[in-house]
Amino acid sequence: MEAHTQAVRLLAPAKLTQRLRITGIRDDGYHFIDAEMVTLDLCDEVIVHPSSQQSVEIVPALAANGTASATTDWDIPADRSNLVIRALELAGRTAHVEVRKRIPPGAGLGGGSADAAAVLRWANRMTAVVTPDAAATGSMSRPQTRAVVTPQQAATLGADVAFCLVGGRARVAGIGDIIEPLPFRDQSFLLWMPPVQVDTAAVYGAWDELGGPSGPNANDLEPAALAAYPELSAWRDNLEAVTGRTPQLAGSGGTWFVPAPFGAGAQKPAGDGARTAEARAIGRLH
Repeated sequence: MEAHTQAVRLLAPAKLTQRLRITGIRDDGYHFIDAEMVTLDLCDEVIVHPSSQQSVEIVPALAANGTASATTDWDIPADRSNLVIRALELAGRTAHVEVRKRIPPGAGLGGGSADAAAVLRWANRMTAVVTPDAAATGSMSRPQTRAVVTPQQAATLGADVAFCLVGGRARVAGIGDIIEPLPFRDQSFLLWMPPVQVDTAAVYGAWDELGGPSGPNANDLEPAALAAYPELSAWRDNLEAVTGRTPQLAGSGGTWFVPAPFGAGAQKPAGDGARTAEARAIGRLH
């Protein structure tokens, strides 16, 4: 196996789902989507440390452009259910991964998927492996190569991981495994992140129970998110009141967002335990 003797620091950018339609359901319960996603400059920091074991450590942090929140109350598992561990397993790597969280969990911004995708990008950059025979003979002419993890394989970890691996702006279809890059647009957003940790599976389950409604603001999951987490409506109304814009829900929630700037003289929303952040779209990841 190739040498990995020093810690590697990576950025794990959030994603913003600007449009999400559900187009069908597979026999196994997975939902087909037709969505438009963009990568944001709101990032977790992922530090990959050398280790012979697979492990993950979550270190809550404040958003770079946001306000303080009760980040120590975040419920983020550090066992195999964490996507970082599963990404290491998919890539066939061992490491201790320290995640300095700035993207709130359960916010619909793909924080866990972004962290997993950062690990996969790290693994994909470390594909050259010298065989024991080659090392013994001093021959470097025919090194073995570890297979690169593709976006389609990344999608087996979660619907957002494939897009987070590629980044930029794209149409995302299938179960998240079909990525169609779109031209970059210089866009800015005001993110309004309530202290509500939304469970994506619960929202999709609510969508099924509601009979598969079409949602307003180009997001079919918005009615389901509000049914599962009614408190989200008050945060939406607060954002609309101060910006004069109709907020959109980020994916399954619970972040609300509006384009920025949003009007002369308008104030940023304020709320107990909530965070605001201004974020810009960024290009594809490498």
